[in-house]
Amino acid sequence: MFDLEDLVTFVEVADAGGVTAGARRLGLPKSIVSRRLKRLEAALDAELLTRTTRGAALTEAGATFRQHAARVVAEIEAARDAVAPEGQLAGRLRVAAPLTLGPTHFAPVLAQLASRYPKLHVHTSYSDRFVDLVGEGFDAAIRVGYLTDSNLLARRIAPLRGRCVASPDYIAIHGAPETPDALADHECLMQGTETWRFVSGGQILSIRPQGRFKADNGVALAAAALEGLGVAALPDFLITDAIASGALVTVLEAFPSPPAGIYLVRPPSDFQTRKVRVLGDVLTECFQSQARDASDPSGGI
Repeated sequence: MFDLEDLVTFVEVADAGGVTAGARRLGLPKSIVSRRLKRLEAALDAELLTRTTRGAALTEAGATFRQHAARVVAEIEAARDAVAPEGQLAGRLRVAAPLTLGPTHFAPVLAQLASRYPKLHVHTSYSDRFVDLVGEGFDAAIRVGYLTDSNLLARRIAPLRGRCVASPDYIAIHGAPETPDALADHECLMQGTETWRFVSGGQILSIRPQGRFKADNGVALAAAALEGLGVAALPDFLITDAIASGALVTVLEAFPSPPAGIYLVRPPSDFQTRKVRVLGDVLTECFQSQARDASDPSGGI
């Protein structure tokens, strides 16, 4: 029989890519983590990890065993959720959230979640990079904008509005684009190689903008727009004050962006753990409350 703690430890180390990172995730000394791994390998009579200068790599046996071990750990957690008294949550919840919106909008919600459930350990990673939930061992991620096709399961938390903007100085020199196609003649401020979407005649028009300034953070793109470097497509929460002050001007108003949203996504599974479901409930509750306070009937931010 395998010790459940050994299985959990192995899955964490495998997902983290090393004993040090895995120990950090678990909040345990490296010595305990190493001891558990050795005990599991002895029970299996197989080497699961190959130690490297960068951490650890799964052996062929380790990669096969990790798939089964991860399912066992998930099933045990689901069983624990099923018998836990209503209103109680325990264990660890690992959430990935965007850096652009996370510290200001999502951090207070996650703090509220931890306050409501004292036995729940909430670990949040803030980054605007695209996080691999399965490969990096996250329970869920909060994502903003348009969801790309994937096998992840998503829950829509709230709508999100955005628009294209540029500074008055940029418009004075380069003019304002009159149609989405005209963006080809302008410097566009982008996260990478994304597609910008517009509503035109009831249809969705997709444009692949071009530009020399790129950043994987919305705040950085807003700063570039304020500096007059080009046209940016940004969510309203980043640009409302700048538009009100005249520092930024809305362009392409006749071609609005299609509705985007805030989503909670989780890895594919036949069941949803209670802690992820409760996280979605708390997020929805908080954003609906913000919408009511702002007297916004659409519920957007």
